[in-house]
Amino acid sequence: MQVRVLEKKENEVVLEIEGEGHTLCNLLESVLLEDEEVEFAGYTISHPLVGKPILRVRTKGKEPKEALKEALTKIIWRGRKFREEFERALKEHDEVSSGKKTSTSF
Repeated sequence: MQVRVLEKKENEVVLEIEGEGHTLCNLLESVLLEDEEVEFAGYTISHPLVGKPILRVRTKGKEPKEALKEALTKIIWRGRKFREEFERALKEHDEVSSGKKTSTSF
């Protein structure tokens, strides 16, 4: 992955994210749009085989850089939380399967 800043203004940034696709960009867009100070977040991929999406973030009240940092922090936190819950669910499943526990919360 390589990130290039194509355009930077006080309340807007445009990035090229080489080597990525919809998976990362859609996640970033979704989390950015949860922020009330993000006016617009969206991306385009001109050709699916090239893998150079363009992400645009426009804010109202905070720097786009800060909005991106906060979104990335949320994504990391959610990934860690998912891993913890997944490991707990696997452990509980193994206990039920081995007969150590009689009920499950699935």
